[in-house]
Amino acid sequence: MVNKEILDAFGIVASGPEIKKFGSGHINNTFLLEGGDGKKYILQRINTYVFKEPEVIARNLRLAANYLAEHHPDYLFITPVTTITGEDLFHYKDEYWRMIPFIPSSTSVDQADTPKQAYEAAKQFGRMARYLHGIDLREFKATIPNFHNLTLRYSAFQDAIRTAKEERKQSAEKLIDQFLQYSGIAVTFEKLKTDPAFADRLMHHDTKINNVLLNKDTYEGICVCDLDTLMPGKIISDLGDMVRTYVSPVSEEERDFSRIEVREDYYEALMKGYLSETGSTLSDTERKHLFYAGQFMIYMQGIRFLTDYLNGDVYYPIKYPEHNFNRAKNQLTLLERLMEKEPQLQRIIDNCLTA
Repeated sequence: MVNKEILDAFGIVASGPEIKKFGSGHINNTFLLEGGDGKKYILQRINTYVFKEPEVIARNLRLAANYLAEHHPDYLFITPVTTITGEDLFHYKDEYWRMIPFIPSSTSVDQADTPKQAYEAAKQFGRMARYLHGIDLREFKATIPNFHNLTLRYSAFQDAIRTAKEERKQSAEKLIDQFLQYSGIAVTFEKLKTDPAFADRLMHHDTKINNVLLNKDTYEGICVCDLDTLMPGKIISDLGDMVRTYVSPVSEEERDFSRIEVREDYYEALMKGYLSETGSTLSDTERKHLFYAGQFMIYMQGIRFLTDYLNGDVYYPIKYPEHNFNRAKNQLTLLERLMEKEPQLQRIIDNCLTA
């Protein structure tokens, strides 16, 4: 139950029955409430185990909101509702709470069920990236340091191979070798991350389709939501995460690997949506690595799952002993399916860039 002191901090008068759990997110505790003014709000308790410095989230969002208000005042950017003392966060005991407006007539989906949904979601992420292109990044900080640092993830993978218990190492020997064969993906990232033509941008970093609000009747995109990981990064993070989570008909939890495929119509839809917004802002180096974005994100997530399996399942929650092993194998299969279609998918990218 939400403490009355928290509601008072935001100037909200709400009865108990009007407050209910909301959404499908697993990180923050999220509630939907209705204030005395009849308006609905989203109230969240920030997970400080994942986000060590909640103030960084609040500052990043405020900096972005101020920039957008000045340069793109008509853009819908979900800005936190301040407390009655003008703060973006309320610190209650050891908890950090924030409130944002509820967007009426909106909905979200947990997976892309049609190419149109993929297009609309990608377009919204692309529009936010385009509108934030050119913002001064010097005042922004990482809300999760090294979140998409493949160099660090690959190093952790190698450490896990060296220190894993023999039983786990033997059971995963073939899978380890298969991931090592794709180590060139990590080498490419190491070269790109300091390339001036591959500069940092303000990226969302978690572009699953349920982080976009869609019109509940038409499924047209409304805006981006869940902005906790808005921080400096590379374009391959956002584009790659869309490829990883939109193009296959099944998720990373699927154990029937024969069901994993790369649906070209979904790939084309998300590329069209994203590049229709961001294409004019891309450097030549970024354009040349758009296909790489999918490789980058799928490979990184795959070795993270396998690293956790080798380390004894200490990070990702598991439901059965081989859970992380199967997640890793799932991602390897998706990576293989993606690379098998590289010529066709690169043609799609080229067509989107020249459209």
